[in-house]
Amino acid sequence: LVPGITEKMLTQRLRELESIRIVDRTLVSSTPPHVEYRLTAEGRSLTPVLQAMYDWGRQWATTRRLAVAPVLD
Repeated sequence: LVPGITEKMLTQRLRELESIRIVDRTLVSSTPPHVEYRLTAEGRSLTPVLQAMYDWGRQWATTRRLAVAPVLD
């Protein structure tokens, strides 16, 4: 959910995350072939940090009566 990101920029960011072992990249040989990304254990270890940032941002927005879009699972 990154509004306005180009496919090229998304690929570049995902490759950077792969290089530092935050995500794993898997080439799926189907028709047409595609790539899947999954969080590594190290990537999943960021969950509490990201959740804390989200919670802080939500509280910050609430106190300022700003709308917060729902998170899609």
